[in-house]
Amino acid sequence: MEQSQTPLRIAVIGAGIVGAATAWELIKDGHAVTLIEPDEPGGPQAASFGNGAWISPASIIPMSMPGLWRKVPGYLLDPSGPLVLRWTALPSLAPWLWRFLAAGWTVQKVEHTARVLASILRDGPQRHALLAEEIGRPDLIRRTGLLYAYRDRKAFEEEALAWRLRSQNGLRWVELDADELRRREPDLSPGYRFAAFVEEGAHCADPGAYVSAIVAAALARSADLRRARATGFIMANGRLEAVATDQGRVDCDRAVICAGIYSKALARAAGDRVSLASERGYHGVITSPRAGPRLPIMPSDGRMANTPTAAGLRLSGQVELAHVDAKPDWARVEILVQHALKTYPGLGSRGRLAIERWMGHRPSTPDGRPVIGPSPASPDIFHAFGHGHIGLASGPLTGRIIADLIGGRDAPVDLLPFAISRFGSSSGQSGIGAA
Repeated sequence: MEQSQTPLRIAVIGAGIVGAATAWELIKDGHAVTLIEPDEPGGPQAASFGNGAWISPASIIPMSMPGLWRKVPGYLLDPSGPLVLRWTALPSLAPWLWRFLAAGWTVQKVEHTARVLASILRDGPQRHALLAEEIGRPDLIRRTGLLYAYRDRKAFEEEALAWRLRSQNGLRWVELDADELRRREPDLSPGYRFAAFVEEGAHCADPGAYVSAIVAAALARSADLRRARATGFIMANGRLEAVATDQGRVDCDRAVICAGIYSKALARAAGDRVSLASERGYHGVITSPRAGPRLPIMPSDGRMANTPTAAGLRLSGQVELAHVDAKPDWARVEILVQHALKTYPGLGSRGRLAIERWMGHRPSTPDGRPVIGPSPASPDIFHAFGHGHIGLASGPLTGRIIADLIGGRDAPVDLLPFAISRFGSSSGQSGIGAA
């Protein structure tokens, strides 16, 4: 592609980790950037605020795996399981669920997905370390490694497919026996006797503060923040003139959709079709814990991330499929807490713990791959959303990809697997639409 040196006016819709990183990369390229965000960047309304804080090259395993369909009825009947579906949402979620199950139907399909995700995750820790240095907050990214803890080696071997996929995509790990695991993590229950240590992994000490710091750094370098909700696009003769918002128009030459779960309506307003659902995630933070991990740990039997953060021990996980506006089910947080009490016996009794609760929306595509690239329907609009469980880890690279595309440069990875066209042909109609 021919590189363009002409500075442009660019509207970045959404100030989560992807929007913030995109704005930062565009500012570095010399463009005039306006961030459009109705709430406080880094605030609790965003998925970026409440994620597991992991920056893991190992997160290439899709949620949908071969044989999952056999487990779905059990998940739906088990209110304490890792996957919960609210029955009232089933009719509207059925098309997404069918695509979701189909995406993991065969080993060949998940091998392809793992390769695709590895292309945007393998250098995530390095990119975050660089970004944190650039904005003056290197303290927020901690490259201490990540632990996957198992009851025994047999439990580890039961996940052979997942670890084979990781190995095939260049990930390396160190296997720890019970003694070495206990030496590294003395507060961990003795019931865990085996672990895989991913030295390349990193975590964020405070995801909300990190996003806020990126936005603040962008504003210090001439970006603008418009506190408004984007509702669509104003076009003239097939070219973008402005983003329409509930606070008036934002004139621009290009626009990037990074609005999380609200991106589906904006993509439709641009003329594109996408399958996107909220995998509602929960976390609980134990403030001032008496015990806990030294490193981020994922106990295999709990399917949750246990991460030491600036606020305390963050317990995150759970997938709840429900309407976006459905009330939180705080029993999901209690499940996380009860598991932590067994994982770290030194925490003491439940009644002595102070817990901060959070629920948010992972914007998830059924095939587990984000939507990154230009809009086929509107040449001045770009997509950067649908990152699901990997938004934090892949945020900086996504921002760099969008900046390269807008600058007329080739993307650093193959973007065909991330193209929105995989969801079907666009409507060819763009304009003002409700977000």
